[in-house]
Amino acid sequence: MITIVHRCIIVLMALFMVTSCTTLQWRASDAEIDKQFKSLDIPTEITYFEVDSLDLKVRIQHVTKEEHEIDILFFHGSPSSLSAWNSYLKEPSLLAKANMHAVDRPGYGYSNFGDEMPSIQLQAKIMSALINEHNMKRVLAIGSSYGGPLVAYMAVLNDNIEGVIMISPAIDPQQEKKFWASRLTQWWITRWMVPTGYRVAGDEKTVHTKELEKIEPDWKKVTVPVVHIHGNTDAIVPFGNVNYTAEQFNNIKIISLPDIGHELAWGRPELVIPHILELLDQLSTPTKRSPK
Repeated sequence: MITIVHRCIIVLMALFMVTSCTTLQWRASDAEIDKQFKSLDIPTEITYFEVDSLDLKVRIQHVTKEEHEIDILFFHGSPSSLSAWNSYLKEPSLLAKANMHAVDRPGYGYSNFGDEMPSIQLQAKIMSALINEHNMKRVLAIGSSYGGPLVAYMAVLNDNIEGVIMISPAIDPQQEKKFWASRLTQWWITRWMVPTGYRVAGDEKTVHTKELEKIEPDWKKVTVPVVHIHGNTDAIVPFGNVNYTAEQFNNIKIISLPDIGHELAWGRPELVIPHILELLDQLSTPTKRSPK
């Protein structure tokens, strides 16, 4: 039986969710992105990769130059969108070395916003097909949080990926934290009050441990250089994930950053960009990959 107190709580939550919906979706329209980058005199393009069998359109922002050979693909965590990588796509040192592409993962931004796709394997297959569709031959895949295991698994599927950077990756199934608030996304009585991006994040979070267990046997197939960057005060994705990647990947470099939390990728790009540049320099000369 719902008491008056319960009704008041639900009303207050509803008001909060309604007022939050426009501010917590973490996305910008194509026109907003175009205007923002034009003001900085940085040519950019927005395209959509269509997967007809899934009735899916994946949005990608491109910042490219014909002379660049390496393509950097950025994949955000949850909830978020390609806008999380704005600072990187505007960074002169990166613009001088590589083409850059930021992707709205399925369910976020303008990639079928609100339609969850919690399977890491399926997302990785779609992103691998995206690489092939855009004829990217030398790829550095970068992912934050949920995007970390995604880019690592993409390296299992696609030989054009020459390097992987995982930032605060939620990759160890044994260290997956459970958050009480995510239950609100699963209960029918509260789900409707949760902003769309957070509902998708809750759906991913609910099955994330099982999804990680499915792909765990394949980590030894990743032969390309893998860089794992993690703040040692991360309260969302435990720092202990570095021990897991040290055991699972054969060609791994772990970078521990003191007194940094989970905001690392989007909040402290100046700490991440030097490591991207370092790996780009390492990839400047093509090398043979070991057979899988």
